[in-house]
Amino acid sequence: MARSAGMFRKCAILTAALLALPITAAHAGPAGEQSQARRELRAGKILSVRDIEATVLPAMKGWEYLGFEYDPTALAYRLKFLRQGNVMFIDVDARTGAILRQTR
Repeated sequence: MARSAGMFRKCAILTAALLALPITAAHAGPAGEQSQARRELRAGKILSVRDIEATVLPAMKGWEYLGFEYDPTALAYRLKFLRQGNVMFIDVDARTGAILRQTR
């Protein structure tokens, strides 16, 4: 009986630790990048993604816009598009709005 109680306690501790992992990982991922983007936008260091979209989307007629990611290290937005099974990424300088590259 003492062995099963000890085993139950170890399992409960391990389960609690595993349940905490996704919460911790979530703060290091896209949510952290979004927070950094908001801080940099408020500080006037970068353009808003809406400003970037207003420039890029009109040039992408026929492509479905899937969304964007922000790279705080490169200070760049990556916009993702889809057309007939083809994916295109457009990387844009977040400070100037200049298109850095298009990747298919």
